[in-house]
Amino acid sequence: MSSIRNYWNRIQAWDSALCVSLSMTGQYRLIRDWFRLISRLGDGMFWYVLMLAILLTQQAEGIKPVLHMLCVGLTGTVLYKWLKHKTHRPRPYQVHQDVFITGKPLDRFSFPSGHTLHAVCFGLIAIYYFPVLSFVIMPFMLMVALSRVVLGLHYPSDVLAGAAIGYVLVISSFVVFG
Repeated sequence: MSSIRNYWNRIQAWDSALCVSLSMTGQYRLIRDWFRLISRLGDGMFWYVLMLAILLTQQAEGIKPVLHMLCVGLTGTVLYKWLKHKTHRPRPYQVHQDVFITGKPLDRFSFPSGHTLHAVCFGLIAIYYFPVLSFVIMPFMLMVALSRVVLGLHYPSDVLAGAAIGYVLVISSFVVFG
């Protein structure tokens, strides 16, 4: 049992150290402003514009992908809010004085990253229906995930959990949307 505890402690130490290191890059204005922009777009604006563009360019064929994105996104919102309420994990800047916070949290708790969860959900669904979009969406998804740690709002493990939950939601959603 102590070896499991030691392993867990090493993971937590790595998670915290990486969080501190990445948040320190937010001291540089160009990096800070870039990731604030990415995070702001990841609040929903990028995805709403994408869905609108799909509807405008694909017309009737765009309805199914957009409904798919909306349903999975809503499910993701309910799930991540429930998890945050259950886990109560404090944000890194609340625990570590050396985390350089440069963003504004949308809610109180850290686990999991809702931005990352939604980026994975919306991004993977859009890529499934429109693979040509992967050249834009994949880098944006990665930047959203990275922004959460750089801005001092999440641990890397929060981001990984958000991505994993988003992936499971997307895969599961194909039972309904086929």
